[in-house]
Amino acid sequence: MKDYQAYMIDLDGTVYAGTQRYPAAKRFVERLQAARIPFKFVTNNTTKLPVDVVRNLADNHDIHVTVDNVYTAGLATADYLDGLAGETGKRTVYVVGEIGLRQALAAKGFTVDEERPQYVVVGLDSDVTYEKFAKAILAIKRGSTFIGTNSDSNIPKARGLMPGAGALVDLVRYATQTDPIFVGKPEPIILRNSLAQLGVSAEQALMVGDNYQTDILAGIHAGTDTLLVYTGVSTPEQVAQQAIQPTYTVASLDDWDLTQGPRA
Repeated sequence: MKDYQAYMIDLDGTVYAGTQRYPAAKRFVERLQAARIPFKFVTNNTTKLPVDVVRNLADNHDIHVTVDNVYTAGLATADYLDGLAGETGKRTVYVVGEIGLRQALAAKGFTVDEERPQYVVVGLDSDVTYEKFAKAILAIKRGSTFIGTNSDSNIPKARGLMPGAGALVDLVRYATQTDPIFVGKPEPIILRNSLAQLGVSAEQALMVGDNYQTDILAGIHAGTDTLLVYTGVSTPEQVAQQAIQPTYTVASLDDWDLTQGPRA
């Protein structure tokens, strides 16, 4: 097994399930901290600020990290657009999304333009309205670049599988007949940004997640090894049908040894 210099870790389904604690995940994070191995929680969630993620981990799951350990699809979207705009580019956006996304974009100097923005960004928005969709669609038809934070069709909630950001993006895609640029998992942009922040190459890092279609494919697309833990979305039967297999699979994060890999 490689001596991995950094870890990128999914949250929901990997570290917890909503409010349900995963004790093995807590032990896994504490083993990384004890070994002084850098890690980032890489999440497609754009509705929360990193400080909110840190507070949730501490208050509800007894996992204690800092904001530097958190990288959301909202931050990744803001970083991506910051790179596109450059120093002299137009920094106007119209956003379908919540505070985590809006604040990330504002922090990079983007301002809201509801008529002719340079970029239309669509993420998860629990208060979305027909008018918000209409403004986004009209702007894209006028020439705005269409950005989707991530393509998740559903997100797990207490009520069941609720519509995800990808469902909202698809409505805009259908109405505009325009394909978006996606930033979050399974696209590699969010992981490449995480690798740069961790200061390691793709070959030195391991992507850990429970969902083959997002976490594992993101790792494959970014060129990292992958560890799939069967505590969330994907099942062994589903994964067996995939053409490209995860580098490793485990039933629990207790089954992963930081120096030896999967425990027998």
